[in-house]
Amino acid sequence: MTLYEKFEQVVIFVLSAIIAVIVVASVWALMREVVNRLVLGAFNTLNYATFQVVFGMIFTVVIALEFKRSLLVATERSFGILQVRTIVLIALLAIARKFIILDLGETEPAKIAALAGAALALGAVHWLVRDQDRREESGAKNAEGDQ
Repeated sequence: MTLYEKFEQVVIFVLSAIIAVIVVASVWALMREVVNRLVLGAFNTLNYATFQVVFGMIFTVVIALEFKRSLLVATERSFGILQVRTIVLIALLAIARKFIILDLGETEPAKIAALAGAALALGAVHWLVRDQDRREESGAKNAEGDQ
């Protein structure tokens, strides 16, 4: 392992520790929010504002966990620090979270269209990357079969 690869490993370890602290703090805040809403009787899942707050917080935790998992997977790989597909999926999760917490009454249509366009573009990138990965995998299998 080169010096730079060791440096990458240390950076990933530090980032993973920071993300773990953020996840714990986020889960704590989520639990407090849910308990407060239950105690105050304001936990009505049919209320859109409650839905936005709770699921926005849940998506924040899921995004952080997925990002941490992608860092841990990167430590096991010998090529590249992060895969494009993982980054695109995390970005799609972030946009889905944004759509959930978006207040449609106060958001201008151009912003909604921009978010929709970004989601569409990320979906297309994910499809292209997945297609490329499948071609590379089938090419590797064919090369192994020829030997």
